[in-house]
Amino acid sequence: MEVRLAREYGFCFGVRRAIELVETTAKDGSVASFGPVVHNPQVVDKLAAKGVSVVDKLAEIKSNRVAITAHGVGPDAIEEMERRGLEIVDATCPIVSISQKNARRLIDDGYFVVIYGDANHREVRGVLGWCRGQAIATLKLVDVLALGERLPRRLGLLSQTTQHPAHFASFVNQVMEALLDRMDQVEVVSTLCNATSKQQIAALELAAEVEAMVVVGGKQSANTQHLAGLASAKGLPTHHIETAAELRPEWFSGRRVVGVTAGASTPDDVVQEVVARLREMS
Repeated sequence: MEVRLAREYGFCFGVRRAIELVETTAKDGSVASFGPVVHNPQVVDKLAAKGVSVVDKLAEIKSNRVAITAHGVGPDAIEEMERRGLEIVDATCPIVSISQKNARRLIDDGYFVVIYGDANHREVRGVLGWCRGQAIATLKLVDVLALGERLPRRLGLLSQTTQHPAHFASFVNQVMEALLDRMDQVEVVSTLCNATSKQQIAALELAAEVEAMVVVGGKQSANTQHLAGLASAKGLPTHHIETAAELRPEWFSGRRVVGVTAGASTPDDVVQEVVARLREMS
């Protein structure tokens, strides 16, 4: 069985920056991360061993330093951190920061904002926080149409950074077709992550060459889920795993070529362990 790696996979700039920033901070004493720094259990465990704890509520923080994760937060969380007198380590991905700034600018200019993304994802919740209640996050046109007369005549469209460009473009087209005659102004801002888009393109290229795909990354990682979804949509047997220990030989029975890719928060050593295990199986 031949094992092929995608030409683009694994740690992106924003994730690498966030991890290095938090690791450097932890060298001077413990630091609390407001949520996991990235959506990868192996990375979170390694950081915990270096003195980085994870909290879901600011009231749980026992140190005097808090790290904002790569996914970012809304202004209310930052204000609470400041009220508590915490030293803030801002590890927000620069692309997410751009998304937040664009959301705030659109709101300041009188637009209602629609974010194409998962409303429950930490990144999206953070961006919504900058919109002062004048925004929704959805993946469906019907949710936008449901606003009815409450929808102002100025509309801004953004995307969760890890969404697929073609899916966002399709959503924009649907909104324009349905609402253009009701709008005075529509502004579309590209807030997609270029690194994530390259990984998605590389995953699709690889999917055309192999008989099965293995996608490595956290089960809660949105960009890893999207990679798995793209491969599955091509009709390939696709297995989303976090570590090599999850691999099962029967998945690849009769398969001659298997592809491997990984999400933007997946460490290189975890990917290499998966590749090595697959080659052992062959």
